Amino acid sequence: MPDPISWQFTWPYFAAALVFGYLLGSIPFGLLLTRLAGTADLRSIGSGNIGATNVLRTGRKDLAGTTLVLDALKGTAAVLVAANWGNDTAVIAGLGAFLGHLLPFWLWFRGGKGVATFIGILGALHWPSALIFIGLWLAVAAATRYSSLAALIASAAVPASLYVFDRRQLMELFIVLAVLVFLTHRANIVRLIAGREAKIGAEGTS
Repeated sequence: MPDPISWQFTWPYFAAALVFGYLLGSIPFGLLLTRLAGTADLRSIGSGNIGATNVLRTGRKDLAGTTLVLDALKGTAAVLVAANWGNDTAVIAGLGAFLGHLLPFWLWFRGGKGVATFIGILGALHWPSALIFIGLWLAVAAATRYSSLAALIASAAVPASLYVFDRRQLMELFIVLAVLVFLTHRANIVRLIAGREAKIGAEGTS
């Protein structure tokens, strides 16, 4: 992006990045893939969520894995495309992609929980912190077999990681995203406290 002269000059770039990120993030890959595969409507099984964990409940590990990758890549793509116009624009596009995944307007704002897209955005903006996220997720998931707990702990650790790496602007973004991850997992948190959360590989809500 050219050197900013004034808010009047820069805001169209930021608005375009937010809208572009939102539209890309709102593509419901889990729902599209399961429909193409002829499985049951993803919103009618398990938690009704459109993310990879619920896709796994269709019995199609291949579709679940593909959903995970595509949900991550849409966050990565939003950031990398918008980065051509500057770092600030890339950050805003990442935020838009995350909001699009959580609140897709063509699904009446009922989207996924955002973990895969979170990783995709983080990977594009700061890959060392993405590796820390993945490592923590794997460690917690292996120790507890709770996917939700692993996601919560890993996402909460990202702002601290960015602080250590002195990436303050990104830290602010990922504080917001981590809070949103906690909000989308509020039912999981209640079940974890009550000891009723389904473990990885078990049937239940997610």
